[in-house]
Amino acid sequence: MFIDIHTHIDQYEPAELPGLLERARAASVGCVVSAGTTLASSRKCIELARANSSVVAGVGVHPQDLTGELSTEDLNGLDELCHDRRVVAVSEVGLDFQPASPDRAMQARALRAQIDMARRHRLPVIFHMRESIQETLALLRATRAGDLGGAAHYFQGSLRDALEVIDLGFMISLAKPLLRLPELQEVAARLPASKIVLETDAYPQYFKSKRERWTEPKDVPLVASMLAEIRGVGLEEIENVATANSLLMFGERSAVVRSALESGAA
Repeated sequence: MFIDIHTHIDQYEPAELPGLLERARAASVGCVVSAGTTLASSRKCIELARANSSVVAGVGVHPQDLTGELSTEDLNGLDELCHDRRVVAVSEVGLDFQPASPDRAMQARALRAQIDMARRHRLPVIFHMRESIQETLALLRATRAGDLGGAAHYFQGSLRDALEVIDLGFMISLAKPLLRLPELQEVAARLPASKIVLETDAYPQYFKSKRERWTEPKDVPLVASMLAEIRGVGLEEIENVATANSLLMFGERSAVVRSALESGAA
C-alpha cells in the first residue's frame, strides 16, 4: 500500500470525501496525510483524521495564507493541535517568493516559529519552497530543521537542489509534475532510493473542466509507475521503498501512520 504524504483533502466538499477515500483504497493508497494551511484548516484536518481511520493530519500555516505576522494566538493554537495523536507533521509551511506573496521577512519569521514548534513536539517538517529554493534551504540549515526530518514537498528543482535537501536531512517528495517534466525525470533517475517519498498535493481543481481530471490521492500509483519506468525497476519495489521511507520520515508518529495504512488496506 502507498502513503500519500501531502494533500489538502480538507478543502473538498464533505460529500466528496467518502468516494475520494474509497477510490484511494481501490488504488492501493492506504494512508492519506491531510495538511493544514491555516489554524482553521489544521483543525479541520484533525477532524477528518478522527473521522476517517485512513487519514492523518499535518498542521501549519502556509506562507501564502499569512495575512500579517503569525500571531501568538495562532501559534498557541497550532501548538495545542500538535498534541493530538493524529497529527504526524508540521505541514504545510515554507517560503513562497512569487511576486504577489506576503512579505518575505514575515514569511521567514513564521517559518522559524513553526520549526521551533515542530522541534518542541518532535515532528517532521514538510515544506514548500516556491521560487525560494536557496532561501528556504538556508533557513532550514540555520535552524537545523533537518534534525527533525521531513520532506521538500512537490519537488521540481535540480539535482543539485535535491542533493542539498537530502544533505540537510530531508526526503524528496515527488508528485504529478514527474509525469510531464523531462528534467525532473532526469533528477528522479539519480536520486537515492532511500530518500524518495510520494504525494499528490490533491485539492479541488475547479479550474479543470471535468471533475474526473482532478488530482486525487488515487493518483499516487501514476507517479510511482513513472518513477519505476524511469529507474528501471518494478512498481512493487517503488511502493515498498516509498512506503518504508515515509514511515521512517514520520519518526515517532510512524505508528499512527502505520495504523492508518493498515486501516486503508483492510
